Amino acid sequence: MEEKLIYENPLSCEEDIKDFVLEGKAQITFPEGKMRMENAMSANEGQKANYVLWCPVDFPSDVKIEWEFRPLREPGLSILFFAARGRNGEDLFDPRLQPRTGEYPLYHHGDMNAFHVSYFRRKEKDERAFHTCNLRKSYGFYLTVQGGDPIPNVEDVTAPYKICVVKKGNVVVFSIEDLEIFRFMDDGVTYGPLLGGGKIGFRQLAPMIGEYSNLKVYAL
Repeated sequence: MEEKLIYENPLSCEEDIKDFVLEGKAQITFPEGKMRMENAMSANEGQKANYVLWCPVDFPSDVKIEWEFRPLREPGLSILFFAARGRNGEDLFDPRLQPRTGEYPLYHHGDMNAFHVSYFRRKEKDERAFHTCNLRKSYGFYLTVQGGDPIPNVEDVTAPYKICVVKKGNVVVFSIEDLEIFRFMDDGVTYGPLLGGGKIGFRQLAPMIGEYSNLKVYAL
């Protein structure tokens, strides 16, 4: 599969994310030369304490997205949104769309379509007891496919993990450290029409702290 690097961002300092868009409130720092995200509001505030940080670039439909991730504090949850656009094809930041403030229903039953892969899930008791990575498709809250999560709990993490999403045609493949976690073939009917290109965004649930670095996007 031919690929061409079209975007690269080390996420190593504030200048690297000066054009990114934060929805909700978060503390974003770079103490180790990597982007560290944590909640600015108490986790007791529920969904109001959660947030999304969007890369401002629109990417094509057929892409490979790579980044490095290291969880530093749990419980919590990390998600990548991709192929995100308005439900009628609008730019994600079109002012005609409903404002988004980090609360999850605005992202799966709001004015946007997207895939969202949750790849570090340590929020609810059942999620901590049986770790999975989930791919959902919106509009709607469709759980399309699941796979086992190989990332250990925070106390056993010693280095960042390379995470990769490939979206080509009607197929989405998700892997961690080159281990395929799941593969989803979208028929364009069961969970709504096929999604094309769009934006990507990192979401975290309080009180988790996570570090992100070496974001790369390739056209396929």
